[in-house]
Amino acid sequence: MKKVEAIIQPHRLDAVKAALTAGGVEAMTVSEVQGFGRHTGAVEHHRGSEYPVRFLLKIKIEVVVDDHHAERVVWMIENAARSGRLGDGKVFVTPLGDVVRIRTGERGPGAA
Repeated sequence: MKKVEAIIQPHRLDAVKAALTAGGVEAMTVSEVQGFGRHTGAVEHHRGSEYPVRFLLKIKIEVVVDDHHAERVVWMIENAARSGRLGDGKVFVTPLGDVVRIRTGERGPGAA
């Protein structure tokens, strides 16, 4: 099993969710997060003054899939989230040692 984590622009969430759902992904976790990368922030204007925004609002999507589905899920996220502009985001793929369904105690791929 692999965990696919994507950090994307908030306005691309609906497109990514639609792509993953159409591609057969049955479950995902979505969180609002803040951060910065190479694009270290922005400047906002309020009442004539400039204020630096050090952390930008992003969306984090987490999906657990079988090993053989991971590349396809990455491809779906990448294509749905891409705008071609700075700050489109990143996708991280990590192997999982185990998954446990708390309600039943079931372990492994069936618990994901």
